[in-house]
Amino acid sequence: MAGNTKEWWPDQLDLELLDQNAADIGPYDEEFDYAAAFEELDLDEVKSDLEDVMTDSKEWWPADYGHYGPLFIRMAWHSAGTYRSLDGRGGAAGGHQRLPPISSWPDNVNLDKARRLLEPVKTKYGEKLSWADLIVLAGNVALESMGFETFGFAGGRADDFRGDDAVDWGPESEFEATSPDRFDEDGDLKAPLGNTVMGLIYVNPEGPNGEPDLEGSAKNIRQSFSRMAMNDKETVALIAGGHTFGKVHGADDGDNLGPEPEDAPIDLQGLGWDNEFGEGMGPDTITSGIEGPWNATPTVWDTSYVDNLLEYEWEPEKGPGGAWQWTTKNDELDDAAPGVADPDDKEDVMMLTTDVALKHDDDFRAVLEEFRDDPDEFQETFAKAWYKLIHRDMGPPERFLGPEVPEETMIWQDPLPDADYEPIGDAAVGDLKGALLDSGLSTGELVKTAWAAASTYRDSDKRGGANGARIRLEPQRSWEANEPERLADVLSTLEDVQAEFNESRSDDVRVSLADLIVLGGTAAVEQAAADAGYDVEVPFEPGRVDATAEQTDEESFEALKPQADGFRNYLGDTDEDVEDLMVDKADLLNLSASEMTVLAGGLRTLGATYGDRTAFTDEPGTLTNEFFVNLLDMAYEWDEVTDAEDVYEVRDRDTGEVAWEATRADLIFGSNARLRTIADVYASDEEKFVEDFVAVWSEVMTLDRFDLE
Repeated sequence: MAGNTKEWWPDQLDLELLDQNAADIGPYDEEFDYAAAFEELDLDEVKSDLEDVMTDSKEWWPADYGHYGPLFIRMAWHSAGTYRSLDGRGGAAGGHQRLPPISSWPDNVNLDKARRLLEPVKTKYGEKLSWADLIVLAGNVALESMGFETFGFAGGRADDFRGDDAVDWGPESEFEATSPDRFDEDGDLKAPLGNTVMGLIYVNPEGPNGEPDLEGSAKNIRQSFSRMAMNDKETVALIAGGHTFGKVHGADDGDNLGPEPEDAPIDLQGLGWDNEFGEGMGPDTITSGIEGPWNATPTVWDTSYVDNLLEYEWEPEKGPGGAWQWTTKNDELDDAAPGVADPDDKEDVMMLTTDVALKHDDDFRAVLEEFRDDPDEFQETFAKAWYKLIHRDMGPPERFLGPEVPEETMIWQDPLPDADYEPIGDAAVGDLKGALLDSGLSTGELVKTAWAAASTYRDSDKRGGANGARIRLEPQRSWEANEPERLADVLSTLEDVQAEFNESRSDDVRVSLADLIVLGGTAAVEQAAADAGYDVEVPFEPGRVDATAEQTDEESFEALKPQADGFRNYLGDTDEDVEDLMVDKADLLNLSASEMTVLAGGLRTLGATYGDRTAFTDEPGTLTNEFFVNLLDMAYEWDEVTDAEDVYEVRDRDTGEVAWEATRADLIFGSNARLRTIADVYASDEEKFVEDFVAVWSEVMTLDRFDLE
């Protein structure tokens, strides 16, 4: 029989994306520490090597205007620009531009050549310099080499060695296609998508659906860049700053281009888009299908892009590549750009539909006019927006490495205050555990609150987590999944415990609410295990701090709100199956399929579920393997009780009596073949179940503790 399991049963729950969390498939051993390796670099030497590359034009891929700077800026931008804030996926981390599918996106035509130009630099520095860092650093150095003062650079992006299968890039099955299914009824991009066209970084430069529609283009730009957490001013700065340099290539239509790298012949050695038009490079290069530079100084930082866009009237025309682009009315712009190969050759400047759309949108135009009138503001805004673009997926500043990390911490980095006290030690931990268990809060309440805080973490962009105790701040304290009224009572009790402890100390030792929230879950798990007959110690690392509302971007944090949470049996209000969203959340928590299974089973027996919904246990609050034992017991059968197939009644086969209520997030561990094999193990070995649950619980509680690394 041909095909594979996914092709035979396409509706089967996809667990393969969790397999990438189970093992490191790269060439480095488990002891390799990229952060330590990067710190051994002489960054000035690396930058000097990159500057040498910039103007060393190669015959096999000659530099436009004798300078590779614009090409490297595009490469860095397109690496970082895949980031989208709604799920934190995409971005420069991992160096995914060199891996499929991104390596073969139509928007990345000829960036394979840019990376080959950097191969000697990568070879020289080896494991000390990842491709992920090198690609971004090359863009920064390119800007500096053409007269721009960047805001800074941080290293620390370790390389991945396979593409991220968890990323949903959209519903289309072919590149450069736009399906109506990408948008909702209001014409807005469906979550978590960030680009409006399959295979393009943001939007179609010709306009929506390849038409020069200025209003539609402005809408697409605003929505796509906002999905990258950029406001209007940052959006205009990025577009204007990026288009200050270089040109677009459309010497002829794309019919002359060979297949993308992933489909190219083996003798091309991973290169793609073999061009049979003319010389296939230089003036004959085909990339976007649009042809021309934006200004007469394509390798110099200045305001000429903004000046040209605002000063002249632009009208659409079809360029030599057959794509829509814009030219000045009546050829009123006399200042032509130099040729890419010979400066004595001249080429007319042009604009994209996405450029002209900025001018015809009132809010975008106001920013353009501000930049024209205040070049220093333009420079500063672009510098900070570019820094945000290339670092947005790196998480908190504790992860930023190198001598060029700015001292300033931005709000998008989710800043935390410095502790002005000593963290609690072992004796205090013991005292506080007792106080928490005597506080009147149940096991379920303590565990659920710790989970709600810690499980906001996303390994995709290193945001969220318990550190900062932002669960007590908006917007998190009002999320439906967190049961706001009940959460308020729990937090009030925890604050009383915190106040009593801190006021009792005559030294500098204090406990943060963030530490207390996690410690509450720790104490509850230990007690629940003891009630089941197991003596376990749950690891606990103090040192968390409490963020302020001023350090918290409410709008940005709303992206972390769970649509559903199968771990605590919160079904939410979504058209997606809760088990699919549970797997997605497990991936963001960097869990394997086995870790997801034991964690879900333990949370259920602990009573840490939404609305105290318990399934397959008569002793909520005790850490037993009853969930798995009863789930797999053929003494029970299940009846659907809602039309949406979300909720089921678990009935005794002999008596017909309802024993429990269950959801899809419960039954999936018995119905899915892979998950059932894991459930079998835990149903037959309670001690292993308890040990594994404690290990995974501790892992989740410390995912955001970058200060410990």
